Parts: sequence; C-alpha cells; structure tokens
Amino acid sequence: MMRWFRSKAIVGALAGAMFAPATLSAQAPATVTVTVEDSSGAALVGAAAKDSAGKSLGRSDAAGKIALACTIPCNFILSAAGFEEKTIQLSGPAIIRLNPASLDEQVTVTAYRTPLDSLESPASTRELSQTALNTAASITLDGKIRQLPGLELFRRSSSLVANPSSQGLSLRALGSTAASRTLITEDDVPLNDPFAGWIHWQEEPELSIDRVELVRGGASDLYGSSAIGGVVNIVPIRPNNALAELRSSYGAEGTYDDSFLAEDKLGLWGLLAAGGVLGTDGYIQESPYQRGPVDLPSDVHSQNGLILAEHVQGALRLFVRTNGFNDARNNGTPDQTNATRLWRYSTGSDWQGPHQGVLGLRVYGSAEHYRQVFSSISSAPTAANPACSYRCGESPTRSSHSPENELGAVAHWTQPLGAGVVIVAGADTHDVRVWDNEQTYGSKAALTNLHDHQRDSAGYAEGMWVHGGWTATASGRVDWFQNYDGLQLQDIGSIWAPTSNQPPQFDQRVFDPRLGLSRKFMEHWAATASAFRAFRAPSPNELYRTTTVGSQTTLPNGNLQSERATGWEAGLATEHRWGAVRASYFLTQVNRPIVAVTIGTNLLMRENLGQIESKGVSLDYELSPVRWLAVDGGYQYAHATVTHGGSDLGNWIPEVARNLATMNVRAFRPKLGTLNLQGRLSGRQYDDDANTFLLAGFFRLDAYASHDFGKHLQVFAAGENLFDRQIEVGKTPTTTLGTPRVGRAGLLIRFGAANR
Repeated sequence: MMRWFRSKAIVGALAGAMFAPATLSAQAPATVTVTVEDSSGAALVGAAAKDSAGKSLGRSDAAGKIALACTIPCNFILSAAGFEEKTIQLSGPAIIRLNPASLDEQVTVTAYRTPLDSLESPASTRELSQTALNTAASITLDGKIRQLPGLELFRRSSSLVANPSSQGLSLRALGSTAASRTLITEDDVPLNDPFAGWIHWQEEPELSIDRVELVRGGASDLYGSSAIGGVVNIVPIRPNNALAELRSSYGAEGTYDDSFLAEDKLGLWGLLAAGGVLGTDGYIQESPYQRGPVDLPSDVHSQNGLILAEHVQGALRLFVRTNGFNDARNNGTPDQTNATRLWRYSTGSDWQGPHQGVLGLRVYGSAEHYRQVFSSISSAPTAANPACSYRCGESPTRSSHSPENELGAVAHWTQPLGAGVVIVAGADTHDVRVWDNEQTYGSKAALTNLHDHQRDSAGYAEGMWVHGGWTATASGRVDWFQNYDGLQLQDIGSIWAPTSNQPPQFDQRVFDPRLGLSRKFMEHWAATASAFRAFRAPSPNELYRTTTVGSQTTLPNGNLQSERATGWEAGLATEHRWGAVRASYFLTQVNRPIVAVTIGTNLLMRENLGQIESKGVSLDYELSPVRWLAVDGGYQYAHATVTHGGSDLGNWIPEVARNLATMNVRAFRPKLGTLNLQGRLSGRQYDDDANTFLLAGFFRLDAYASHDFGKHLQVFAAGENLFDRQIEVGKTPTTTLGTPRVGRAGLLIRFGAANR
C-alpha cells in the first residue's frame, strides 16, 4: 500500500510552504452600478458579472442593474443566456448592451428550467465546477459529488466496491433503497437505471464533464418521478476548439484510472470523443475479526466511451451522441458477481426563436444487460477448511439476467415575455421494457421469466416573475404513469406456464405543483421560501426482483404503490466579493415510502410504510478570502424518522445520519500548483429499519496536490482516508468497512487550450 500521506506534519508543512500569504497592496473596493440592456434597449434580467477567475460579482435585477464592488478600474466579464459575452473595463456607472449570440455560444442546460442567480432563486442550489471535480481525491463521480453537504449514497461505501443495489442516491436526509429518491440527468436524459433506479457512477468519462449542478428539495413539478429529494444535473462538455487530453493514474489496491478527451471545431461542425478505463483490485470489506476463508477482495473493472457530433448554424444546433459502458464486479466471495453492459444514445436540437425564446428537443434511448449471481454463506467446515467455524464456504442460490430497453422524448420551450417575466412549457415521455430471467438453485430450483412494461408521459409549465427585488415562480406537472403488459412464466418440464402470482397492471395520474418566492434586499441578501409536492413510482426491481446484499435478502412486492411527498423550505442567503453563505430549513413528508421491512432473520420485504418525515437545517458556504484560496462546504442536521407506521414508528430512517458536514480547502499558486484538502464528517446512523444495527460516525480526510510543468504536462498525487479510519458501511449482520487509506499518483498531458 502506498503511504505518501501518513504524516499530518507533511501535509501542514506543504500547505504552509506553498501557500503562505504574500504581501499584497490593494486599493479599497468601490461600488459601481451597471445597467445591462439587450440590443433593443430593454432591461436584461439575470445577466451575470464575473471576475477573471470566474468568481461571481452579481446578477442584474428586474431593472437590469448590477451593483459591483470592485477596485477602480473595474474589470469583469458580462454574460447572459442567449447573448454574446463581453469583457468590460470601466471607472464609473455605465449602460452596457449585449448582442444576441449564435446558438453555439449559448449554455441552455441547467438543473432548474429557469436559470437564476443563487440569491434570486427560491430553490436551494449548488454547483461543482470542473476545477472542483478534477481536484477531488476520488476517481469516481459519486466520491467527487460527496463534497456537497447532505448528499449520500444508500450506503457509505464507494461505488468502486459497492454492489449496484446499494448505489441509490439520497438528498435532504430522505434515505433510499436500491432505487434513488434523487434524479440524475444529463442534457435532459435521465441516467437512473430504468430497471432498478440505481446509478452507474462509472458510466460518464470523467474528462467529458464540465460541471455538476444540484437542486435540493422536491422537483417533480418539472422532472417527474424520482425527484423527491432533488435533481443532480451533469453538464457535459461541448466541442469548442482543438484540444487533446490524456490523464492516467495508478495507486494502492491496484487502483487505476486512465481517461482521454479529444475535441475540435471544424467550421460549423463540432466533434468530441472521450473514454476511459478505471477500476481496482479492491479490498476485503468484512471487518477483520469477522472474516472467513470465503471472503475475497471486492473489485471492479469498468470501461466507458462516448462520441458527440454537433452542427451549429445561426440559431439552430443539431447533435447526435452515443456512449457505452461496461462493468464487471466481484462482490466479495467467489460466486457473488455482477456485470453491466450499457449502450445509450440521444439526438436533438436547440433552436433560438424570435425574442430570445429557445426550443429544445431530445430523443433518447438505451439498451442494457445486467447479470448477477447470489449465494448463501455457510459457517460449516468444508473439505478445504475442516477447522473453519465462520464464513467457511458458499453455495449459489440464484442467478439472473435482466435485459432492458429504454426510449424517451423531451420537448421544452423557454420564452421571456417582456421585462421580468419568463415562461417555460414542456412535455416528455419515458418508456421502459424489462425482462428478468432467473434461475434459482437448491431444493426449490426453478427457472422463471418475467416481462414488464412501464411508461410515464407528462406535460408541465413554469412561470417566473421578477420585479423590484422580488422573484416568484409557479410550476406544475401532470404525469400519467402506467405499469402494464406484465407476464411471469415458469419452466415446467420444458413448458413455459404462467405462475400463480402475475405482475399487477395499474396506472395513475399525478399532479405535482411547486411555488417559490424570493426577496432580495440590501443588494447582498435574500430570503427565500418554496413549497412542493413530488412523487416516485415503484421500479420493476422493487416490484418483482429479489436482491441480496451481504447476508440480507430483500423480497419484492408486486402490490407497491408510488411514494408521494409534500414539503417546504425557507432560507436566508448572502453574497459578497469574499463568497456566499446560505442557511435553510427544510421539511419533507413522504407518504407510502417504499422501504425494506425486516420480516425475519436476514430477511426483508419491500413495503409501503405509512409515512416518513425529514426535517432539519442546512448551511452552505463558498468563500474566497484571498485570490489563491477557496473554502467551501456545509453542514446538515436532519431529524429523519418514521412518523406513521407499525412497529417502526419513531425509528430513524435507515442509512440517514443526523449530522453531516463537509469542508474543502483549495489553494492554488501558478508557480507552485494546487493543494486541495477535503474533509467529511458523518454522525452515527442505523443500517436497518428496526434500528438494531448501529453504524458509528466517522471523519475522513482526503488530499489532492498537482504541479504543472509548462503548458502540456501536469503531475498529481491523491490520498483518500489519510487517517485510515475504519468506516462502518453495513451490518448485515456482518460488519463491512469502507475504503481504507489509499494513495495514487498520475499525470495529465494536454495539447491545445481549453476555452470554457
């Protein structure tokens, strides 16, 4: 194992030597008022001013005005969606007009349909920039976005070693099962697995991601099913200029991460290709005092790749994109394995109409094959281990092969209506067909074949009004969800016959509204409030498929109903030259939550409970006290319990800690390089609905450091869990542990200049 970061003294000395404050002379900042207009002279709302380092200086209000605190002469970059960017230098008040941009210069993908400055947005939003993603110690996307406070996977383990059925995503302390209560999207395409709802965290080539946007709180008013806790939107890189990058690293536990990106702009055409391989030889997850001869390291070996081509002429952009993903895992014993093969494709257009209206169209689909083998662990001695008394051997219990096809379409129109008014209207449909072929072994051996069909069609609208410091939003969506064409067959003497329990056929119509209000005052402060309803439909995996994690087996339930959530949030935010701080109170009640209820020893069944409730406070901060130092992170306290139910009444929601905190300290000096320290604190939580298995809290520290040698070469090193904490991930009832201390080193080779 690599030991680069064993000493805290080394980290402290390195930070002190590289980033000791320099003596700087600076003039006192002055306030300069700028009025932003379009080419016709109308006030432009939401124009963003940033300094050369990309730090936000403010956004224009309903009158098009921005009050900039800057040193004279004031240098900044002014931009707005649908308009050309301008670099400005001025010494006093001014009126600045922006010209409409050609479509290839626009950024139209945002996590919320009507993009707003964080002070004006009633929703709680956060963003991880490309710099934050690239300087994280983790090589996986789930590890990188855990920098955002309050965001957690179903279990604490990294996706490098976790079973896919434990890779659902949780926001606002709502917990999750195999399925996420949070929706993941990329360019309007949902990335949640259509069969089970979990996330393939290694699917996206890491160099192809521009940034990650987060909206907390129910967002089914615009995004439909699964957006109960919020939305995570991955914003991809678009081809901009001639650029080639190669990034490679290797480290402890046989961990490797190799990726590439190539892009170019050829006249009206833009081309981009990206891909990579990543994986690890892994480690034994079982606690040392509970291991047996059957236990092996959990590992993963993944490959991904994508190709994007786009054509931009005037106000019209056309594109086609395809990507593939292959993943093979050993889940800790000789027999327990799973593999995923996924092909995804999308095509569409963005068209800027008159008066800055934008129409977006998307058609997408995917084809996936998922295979998994389950087994039971025995503590009886075996011929190979006659003296063994614990976890001595295993026998396969079930294998499954689950093909699935997905097809969807999205259309949405965004239109400003005069000063301070924007409307959005859209519709989408999402069609999923799944098959599950299962072979059980032992005394009740059987071969079954299941088919199911789900479709969700919806229409939605949103309106935004901005005036005199007030921002009001109202939105609503109607979903028609159907589960039909279900059929389950069993092989009986070479004859396929229907089983006695057939998949249910049902459909439902759901209306999800959302109201938001924000009041900006004293230039740098804002108070926000929002209320919403949201829903999540049961996945085919929850309805029909048995899963096993560790020693626990979870049975399906064909009678599950959709989850319905109601919630509200209120907050106070401030933004200054030195950074931004936002505090929020949140409350979400989920009726009929789908949870795994204990019905026997190591046996659970998915059921609709009466109600769970999560309420608490969160604090987010992004600070830049000096140019070379950035500090960001946050804290969340959540009281998440079962408020209506049977024997679980009053219990904590499983896999939800009451206290979560993150802090990232990133320092950069051009001649020396980058140092990024990432700390994560999690309180205790329970691993089961009965609150029997308690998982201790933990603190974890990661670090990343890099240095550039000229324009084309960068070397870097990273370490995870530097203090080598034993982080309890699960108790099923065997205690499993999170990633031990690991380190890696690598290099980045770049030709061409990124211009994003």
